[in-house]
Amino acid sequence: MADSARDTDGVARSQAGAGPGGRPATFVEQVMAELRKVVQPTRNELITYTIVVFVFVLVMMAFVFGLDQLFQWLVGLVFGA
Repeated sequence: MADSARDTDGVARSQAGAGPGGRPATFVEQVMAELRKVVQPTRNELITYTIVVFVFVLVMMAFVFGLDQLFQWLVGLVFGA
C-alpha cells in the first residue's frame, strides 16, 4: 500500500501536511505538474471553439428574449396593458 497517490509526473498528490498550511513547495510542484499536462489548441480548434461559444451565446440570448416576450405578453393579459 502506497503512502501517497502520485500523478503521471511523480509529484505526490497527498502528503502529510499538504493541506491548508502545508508546504508551499509541494503546492508549487503540483501546480507545475498540472501545467505540464495542458495542451494548447491548434488555430483551427481555437476558431471552432470560438464559433461554437458565439453560436451558443446567441441561441441562449434568443431563448431568454423569447421568454421575456412571452412573460411580457402574459403580464399584459393578466393586468390589462
